[in-house]
Amino acid sequence: MMSKEKDIKKETEEIETSKAKQAENAAKENAGKDNTEKEAEKKEEKDPLEAAKEEIADLKDKYLRSVAEFDNYRKRTMKEKAELLLNGAEKTVAAILPVLDDMERALASAEKTDDAEALKEGMKLIFQKFENVLGGLGVNKIETKDADFDTDLHEAIAMVPGMGDEKKGKVLDCVLTGYKLNDKVIRHAKVAVGQ
Repeated sequence: MMSKEKDIKKETEEIETSKAKQAENAAKENAGKDNTEKEAEKKEEKDPLEAAKEEIADLKDKYLRSVAEFDNYRKRTMKEKAELLLNGAEKTVAAILPVLDDMERALASAEKTDDAEALKEGMKLIFQKFENVLGGLGVNKIETKDADFDTDLHEAIAMVPGMGDEKKGKVLDCVLTGYKLNDKVIRHAKVAVGQ
């Protein structure tokens, strides 16, 4: 029986030894996993720095592109503005040239004829044509006849006393016609106002 007990003890020791080896191997594997995890954590610790550097590079690139795009936009608008200033009157001049042609023809015919009535009629037609051209460009007269005095539209150059209460603050006479360009006053009408 002793030998059976010894065999059992031996088998038990062998089982315990194998369990201990398995536990030791498992511990080594876990330690290897821990080392791998620690290395992964170290890599993760480096990754945020790398990610931040990449993000900084990306943002810097976007910033430089935005600055370059804005600079190009600024240069383009400055060039367009300069062209508008140089050639902005082209439309106006092109519209006025036919009136100038009519004036030249009127002057040429005035030298050939002494008919004052024909010259007067020709000048009226040219004047109406010129008013139509200006109207087409958005230039309109400021009406002053029987109008209330308005400092936004009129400039008082004379105050006429003794005109009565109904004429007080009213435009009595227009000395120089005022004009608007698309609702903006470009020249105030110079008027005499009742006092």
